[in-house]
Amino acid sequence: MGYGYTAPGDPAFENKMRGEIIAAARSMNAGGTDFSTFKNSRCNPRYWNRTAGGGFELRAGVSPSAAINDIFVNGQLYAFECAMAMVMILYRATISMIGESAFDRYFTDLYLWDWNYDSNLKMITTFNRAELQPGDVVYFKNPDHDPDKPEWQGENAIMLSNDSFYGHGLGIKSASEMITSLNRERVPGSRTSAYLADEGLHPDFAYIATLTTRSGLPLSGKRGASTAIYSRIGVKSYIIR
Repeated sequence: MGYGYTAPGDPAFENKMRGEIIAAARSMNAGGTDFSTFKNSRCNPRYWNRTAGGGFELRAGVSPSAAINDIFVNGQLYAFECAMAMVMILYRATISMIGESAFDRYFTDLYLWDWNYDSNLKMITTFNRAELQPGDVVYFKNPDHDPDKPEWQGENAIMLSNDSFYGHGLGIKSASEMITSLNRERVPGSRTSAYLADEGLHPDFAYIATLTTRSGLPLSGKRGASTAIYSRIGVKSYIIR
């Protein structure tokens, strides 16, 4: 556990959390979860209610940290798409860094669906590939994907090292292997290749570090409330509050 590091802006905290993001991605890769569309998603009903849209809503009375950890322990009970996987990985790393008690205080109303995430998981967006680092969320875009398979319009992935990435459904691959996999899902005859986009996301590490020590921070926002955050890697518009 890394939650001994609490100094805002401490490079040690960022380095440790990037390592925890990478560890969570590797754990998910080994954990037996399946890739699925929202229509076919599934979750452990002990911790989550599956919504009509294929999202996972935290059950009443369930510890948020226990529910996230269960995804990595009982992976065979879960199936979801790649954006949800990225949020789960970031939550898991946050638990490792700030501890279960702080996570349960600030992330009380979890709802997993696409790129929906709690307002206390503040994210920073970069648009320069040269700035990407291991632990960032990146996006492999497939602009000429088969229109009958919208799930292959791109792949969200965790950068594990300079040329190693974890994408839910594709596993751990190099950039060229990710691109080759996506190219198999193009419109027949297309010569427009998938590619690694320039933008990336990572948590605001300095803010996350304060969650174990600061009082008066806003608690988790209810789903649909003004404090909810929705952003998506792979497009040029983000809502960041």
